[in-house]
Amino acid sequence: MNQIELWNRYRQHLCVCDSIGFRLDVSRMRFDSSLLDTMAEPARRALDAMTAIEKGSHANVDEDRMVGHYWLRAPDLAPTAEIKSQIEEAVRAVKAFAGKVHSGAIAPQRGDGFFLLLVVGIGGSALGSQFISDALGTCEDAMVVRYVDNTDPDGIDRILDELDESLDQTLTVVISKSGRTVETRNGMLEVAAAYKKRGLDFHRHAVAVTSEGSLLFQQASEQKWLATFPMWDWVGGRTSVTSAVGLLPAALQGLDVDAFLAGAAACDVVTRNANVGDNPAMLLALMWHDAGGGVGRRNMVILPYRDRLALLGRYLQQLVMESIGKERDRDGKIVHQGLTVYGNKGSTDQHAFVQQLHEGPDDFFVMLIGVLRDRTGASIDVEPEVTAGDCLSGFLHGTRAALTEKERRSITLLINDLTAQSLGALIALFERAVGFYAELVNVNAYHQPGVEAGKTAASSVTALQREVLGFLRKSAPNEATVEQVAEGIGRTDDIEDVYHVLVRATLNERCVEVRDSDGHPCDAKYRMA
Repeated sequence: MNQIELWNRYRQHLCVCDSIGFRLDVSRMRFDSSLLDTMAEPARRALDAMTAIEKGSHANVDEDRMVGHYWLRAPDLAPTAEIKSQIEEAVRAVKAFAGKVHSGAIAPQRGDGFFLLLVVGIGGSALGSQFISDALGTCEDAMVVRYVDNTDPDGIDRILDELDESLDQTLTVVISKSGRTVETRNGMLEVAAAYKKRGLDFHRHAVAVTSEGSLLFQQASEQKWLATFPMWDWVGGRTSVTSAVGLLPAALQGLDVDAFLAGAAACDVVTRNANVGDNPAMLLALMWHDAGGGVGRRNMVILPYRDRLALLGRYLQQLVMESIGKERDRDGKIVHQGLTVYGNKGSTDQHAFVQQLHEGPDDFFVMLIGVLRDRTGASIDVEPEVTAGDCLSGFLHGTRAALTEKERRSITLLINDLTAQSLGALIALFERAVGFYAELVNVNAYHQPGVEAGKTAASSVTALQREVLGFLRKSAPNEATVEQVAEGIGRTDDIEDVYHVLVRATLNERCVEVRDSDGHPCDAKYRMA
């Protein structure tokens, strides 16, 4: 296409959403002009399905649960008065608690107030909150926020070392719906031990966000933690950021949670539009579907041209891939659906992987995301009539033009300004797009059997480790080969895992490896340290 043809196509397909300050351009996705007509009926069905979800249908059929994250920012839509009341009360409680922490009415065991916040969670219990914190944080925040979001001892040590002498001024929020999430439980135990080491009572510095009756709920109640906030079974982890999961850390940090919720609600209104051309979430879903042939043949590359959106790719990896990546569709047919997400940030990507996007395999489409207002206040000129922000915008549009020249697909989303309200709208946009896309490819976006399978496999390895170390302990002071250990515990079918357990236990000084210097590593013998 020549430039006039591209301009006319841009005008035709530009979706301007003034109420949320978004401009979505899908014109460079190389779709046929008849696509919107061809997909009108599937789009209508997806819209109907979303309406049913918002009215309280049990869309999470595997767990027989409603899917209600949309009610979190519009409680009046909740299917019952009880749920509406619960949502409104949770928001009030979050803001009231944050206010008391900021005023010093809720204070630590030693000192006048809490000035640091440590959030312990993983996946949906951390990613959204981290994204918000990084995107909206400033040097004037009420609290400095850090995260323990894995069961990596070294990673935990890095965070605790950073807090060090400030632990007595640190409020810890533990987030886990079930209270059984291994990574979060381990992080909590490590953090609690650090408080104890400093002569501090963990419960006087701890808050829980969890389901009523969960193991974490019981622990917080019995130990009299500072507060407990709800997680409901009708909100999935990856869509929980507008619940207390995201709102509590944000409010404690000092961010405007009301504006954040208002932005999400405003985007929900826009994305209910039955006119596909004016519905940005439906346009995204249709573009993703068309680009991947309905089976996810293309990866989605997220390139936000704003440092504050650097974590967007990580956040979307979970939201999109956990929702869409499914072996079977809702009819039980094996489909192996998925939509792979990766990304960096502009203009860092110019010096990282845009070379491959430009000239390598054509197995992707790019989502370019820009923010039109650079900063509060004026910028200096780095060149005549050109600011640093102008250069950043130039890189975005330059990448878009270069991709078009090579007939590579791209979507461009421009946001007027990055605020709590626009960030809420951005999150809501992708939540709705994922829901629509799942309907188009007929998968259940609201369960995650693969994640549960991974958790089960992990627990079997830790159980095996207990058996291996127990065998060595009983055999002490004798040494045993890998084969002897596996036979001794009746796990010869798992001999390779037994070997890995022994090697790791050796390096962590829980057992001793004995082998000839020229012998094969697998022929070593082991005994307790």
